[in-house]
Amino acid sequence: MKLVNYVSVAVAATCLAFFSSVQAQTAENSIDAINVAQQGTEIAVKIDLKDALSLPPAGFSVANPAKVAFDFPGTVNGLGKTTQVVNTGDLHSLNVVQAGGRTRLVLNLVRAMNYSTRLDGKSLYVVLAPIARLGGSAAEKVTRFAEESAVGQKHAVRDVVFRRGKDGEGRIVVDLSDAGTGIDIRQQGSNLIVDFVKTSVPDHLRRKLDVNDFATPVSSVETKAIGDNVRMTIFPKGLWEHNAYQSDSQFIVEVKKIIEDPNKLVQSSKVGYQGPRVSINYQNGDVRALLRLMAEELNLNAVISETVTGTTTLVLKDVPADQVIDIIFQQKGLDMRKKGNIILIAPRDEISTREKLEFESKQQIGDLEPLQSEQFILSYQKAVNVAKLLAGLSPLPGVPVNTGTNNNTALKMLSKRGSVIADDQSNIVFVNDVPSKLDEIRNFIKAIDTGARQVLIEARVVEATDDFNKQLGAKLNFINSKSINLGGGVNVVGGSYAPATSSSTTTGGVTTITSTPATLTQSSNIGVNLPSYSSKGGTVALSLFNSALSRILNLEIAALEADGIGKIISSPRVITANNVKAKIEDGTEIPYVTTTNSGGVVTQTVSFKPAKLSLEATPQITPEGTVKMALLIKKEDPDWTNAVLGNPPIKSSIVETNVVVDNGGTVVVGGVYITNNQSTVEKVPLLGDIPYLGALFRYKSDVGKRRELLIFITPRVISEKVRFD
Repeated sequence: MKLVNYVSVAVAATCLAFFSSVQAQTAENSIDAINVAQQGTEIAVKIDLKDALSLPPAGFSVANPAKVAFDFPGTVNGLGKTTQVVNTGDLHSLNVVQAGGRTRLVLNLVRAMNYSTRLDGKSLYVVLAPIARLGGSAAEKVTRFAEESAVGQKHAVRDVVFRRGKDGEGRIVVDLSDAGTGIDIRQQGSNLIVDFVKTSVPDHLRRKLDVNDFATPVSSVETKAIGDNVRMTIFPKGLWEHNAYQSDSQFIVEVKKIIEDPNKLVQSSKVGYQGPRVSINYQNGDVRALLRLMAEELNLNAVISETVTGTTTLVLKDVPADQVIDIIFQQKGLDMRKKGNIILIAPRDEISTREKLEFESKQQIGDLEPLQSEQFILSYQKAVNVAKLLAGLSPLPGVPVNTGTNNNTALKMLSKRGSVIADDQSNIVFVNDVPSKLDEIRNFIKAIDTGARQVLIEARVVEATDDFNKQLGAKLNFINSKSINLGGGVNVVGGSYAPATSSSTTTGGVTTITSTPATLTQSSNIGVNLPSYSSKGGTVALSLFNSALSRILNLEIAALEADGIGKIISSPRVITANNVKAKIEDGTEIPYVTTTNSGGVVTQTVSFKPAKLSLEATPQITPEGTVKMALLIKKEDPDWTNAVLGNPPIKSSIVETNVVVDNGGTVVVGGVYITNNQSTVEKVPLLGDIPYLGALFRYKSDVGKRRELLIFITPRVISEKVRFD
């Protein structure tokens, strides 16, 4: 809830004619006596003057602090004093101040009041009447934030908390015992005072909070007890404005920074006009006099040019004072320029002419100003690069090129008479130019000749594999158990027997004897040709036989189940400066042989392709302390198992992205997950399809592979004070 001062200004219709008639008088008027009398709820003030007035003087009222003022042109103070204490009703005192050929009479009030004037001979009567209460007077709305609703009850401050708002404002949160606590808020000098009426505060809250670390317009908050009240003093800094509101028993004061705009009469973070509101009835009056009055209400130091002339008629009610000035500017073709806390008001053409002459004068001074030499010792940048940049020949690495409107050359920072020389050995830049340009060059070199902050970037590339192999099969055999008699009581079951043979040949009187020993061939797998199974699996053999029938049923079951888990971790690290690209690689290059046949001549050409793990990173340290990174990560491996003519294909995984990570934090910037499942079944035709029994004639193999690639990035801003042992 923004509390503003409402100002009421009443100016007589023929004020300009009155000013002229007064100035035409040879003798000055004077205020000789002032008498005050209370008539019921009204207060009458009688001002006796030396000469009668033709029209009542211009007057205005201010709500905070409550006062009513009248200006008497061409009048002097004949009272012999400037202050008179009255203490009659709501009229506290009088001030009579003479300055610049006029006298101002100020009625200091306890609260805002309406006023009316009338002339009676040489006397001016001012009647002060209370303002009709519609939920509280204007003065009470300004000075008192909330009325005390629980009269006689003792209130208390439970807690005081300081917080920083989302827009950087300072927020003071006060927890009260009840919502009926009376609150007065006002600005006192550069501080903000909040009084809690008939309120107590515990000892642990009577303290001064130093809140500079919150980076808000508030530097400290002090809470203390004064009599039966509690006073909170808020110490802001810079240009600020406040906003106060209450929700049940919680009272909140927000202090927000104002960014100064030199083109605005009243500085505020809010959009639109923010000056105190005025009501004007100004007919055929002097423009300069009205501008002077508005400047006083806005507490501005204004210089009004003598060329501002003419009259104007305005009838406005409850309008911001800065909007009134803007209306006059548009009406009369005026403009303003602000320098510090002083504004110059003049016709728009006059201001533009002055600025043009000032610019031409500065240009002529630059052409005639003597040259000066200055040397700049560089600590981080190279003198040659800085010299080229100042001369507009080449920019520094990392500094963008400023292009002109008619060409693509870099803009010179030197004047047309300036020159620059760089010394490589001492790393010093010598500049010869006018003093104004030397100041700009000095600030520029100071900005760019700084040590770049270092960033350590660690990437962990994790490749995890998970494979399994499951095989299951059965083999059913019938064995013929018929025995073969070999003699000597030896019988062989399930086989064939070939007896021994011998032969002799005679050649040239030489006899050669060739003999063949007896052989036994056993056949134990007779009857069914089942699928084969891996020899790596464990087997279980069952034999079912009957001694009477001499036949054996052999059942062999084979099973294989294998699991494999592997993990490969690569951890490249690289350190680079802020906003500077860095790259690190690790790996090999694979040769590729290409054969060409031209006219019977065979030529072989060898080329190389990289298969590396590489990390490219460009870090940028943000004002919040986080690290923004442009990343390019490549992981390349040769696949020799699928080589073609001895040349392997390259398996590559690439991640390219931009991420923002906290200093020392870790983020997963990419992941590749590949699953390969294969299932094969070998079976005997027809028999393998028999329900239940067909399992004896089938062989099943399940093979699965999973591959996952994860990339973790951890940036760390390296402090100059940190040592790595």
